[in-house]
Amino acid sequence: MRDTRESRLLLVLLIAIAFALITVDIRGGEDSPVDGARRAAATVFGPIEDGVSTAVDPIGNAVSAIRDSGERHDRLAALEKENAALKAELGSDDRNRSRVRQLDKMLKTAANGQYGIKGAEVVAIGAAQGFSWTVTIDIGSKDGIKRDMTVLNGDGLVGRVTTVGPNTATVLLASDPDFTVGTRMEATDELGFASGQGDRPLRVELLNGKAKVKKGDRLVTFGSEADKPFVPGVPVGVVSRVDPSGGDLTRTIYVRPYVGFTKLDIVGVVVQAPRSDPRDTVLPDKPKPTPTPTVTVTVTPSAGATADGQPQEQ
Repeated sequence: MRDTRESRLLLVLLIAIAFALITVDIRGGEDSPVDGARRAAATVFGPIEDGVSTAVDPIGNAVSAIRDSGERHDRLAALEKENAALKAELGSDDRNRSRVRQLDKMLKTAANGQYGIKGAEVVAIGAAQGFSWTVTIDIGSKDGIKRDMTVLNGDGLVGRVTTVGPNTATVLLASDPDFTVGTRMEATDELGFASGQGDRPLRVELLNGKAKVKKGDRLVTFGSEADKPFVPGVPVGVVSRVDPSGGDLTRTIYVRPYVGFTKLDIVGVVVQAPRSDPRDTVLPDKPKPTPTPTVTVTVTPSAGATADGQPQEQ
């Protein structure tokens, strides 16, 4: 198409329509009028994304060991055995070793929280289906995945499922500005709501404006009614900054998430909630403080000095 006045006007019109559809979609939530179109797009393009990922990834079956792990209690031992076999099969390649570590870590997280999960691989990223911070995973409704399921990895909360196709699903990441999750502070149990800020720390509004909180405190998910979209106890992040308390009804803090949203690979969708709230048991061990070295200085008197340190008279 030549660069004419008509073509430029057409481009502006298409951009305006796109922004209008995104706005309607976000405000519509679960009742969005374009949700059907999103599902249709996932049905059409999902198998393509999944197929391309499988074609270029020679170890695309690495997560098959936890693909059907919804029966959490009687499957954990079998999963560990299968994962050990995967380690031997995948060899010593750097990327394979990294993925094995991710699998190990996620299995331990699921075991600690008693979450029934289905393993998945991230096969696409981007805003192709209407959101700015999303990923596409290679499991869908045929695998029992439904909308508003919690997604995690070995580090903590990844996001929630928003759109489901037969073979793939879209996950809205916790870093997205439209993402909100209820949180609970470790030990103090102070409640709040965390919102994404893109590549910046999560913003958390604590319900108690006088809550005592400091840098380094940790948060987990509070959980939702009927465990959807969030199950309780999933690690969220660490407090990195606290706004001064100004007597407001709420208090604002900023949280560095545990999950690195720009390097997602192996994730798990929680298909079965824990029987009881795991509280803080899923949080990683706190780092041990580094001891401060002490230096002792010993002063040795010179040969020509008296006991009190003064020079002898000649």
